[in-house]
Amino acid sequence: MTGQDPKSLIQIARQNGGTDRAEPLDLGARVRELRKARAWTLEQAANQAGLARSTLSKIENGQMSPTYEALKKLAVGLEISVPQLFTPPQQGQVGGRMSVTKSGQGNAQATVTYEHELLAETLTKKQMLPYRARVRARSMEEFDGWVRHDGEEFLYVLTGVVRLYTEFYEPVEMRRGDSAYYDATMGHNVVSLSDEDATILWVTALT
Repeated sequence: MTGQDPKSLIQIARQNGGTDRAEPLDLGARVRELRKARAWTLEQAANQAGLARSTLSKIENGQMSPTYEALKKLAVGLEISVPQLFTPPQQGQVGGRMSVTKSGQGNAQATVTYEHELLAETLTKKQMLPYRARVRARSMEEFDGWVRHDGEEFLYVLTGVVRLYTEFYEPVEMRRGDSAYYDATMGHNVVSLSDEDATILWVTALT
């Protein structure tokens, strides 16, 4: 998975709130959490809901009680139902959340063998860790042994040609559109066979 210890990427996700149980929230805190889960500013959320920025700020800070019309606008803007505004998240998960990462705007983590771009970084308590990787390695000798970590992993080739090495299977050559799903506790490494560095999408299930 990574030239550095891939566990560091998983640790990043867990440090952002992997297992904590969320506490019940009041309406203002609930609205704020729903907004932040979408990585929206006050202005963006207010525009989505058709409310003034000052009104939304007062709602979030408990400085005013919104009318039912304002609640309906909030629900429409957040793409949830009105009752969901008053429903605390269960087991640390926020319902209806979303994160959009524009191309090239992910958090870059460069290593000798791979260049990772972490995706959906604004979301906490994720069950999966998605990232795009540019495969720099051209041979197994460039790795310091097998990569192993907890969880299961999905690999999808975006561009170029790669060879997937695993501890218990013969190496597999993979091209654009090919995918693999495997137990990440099994040793695994990926090298690029293309003249240009291949790119892949990796999704790791956090356990």
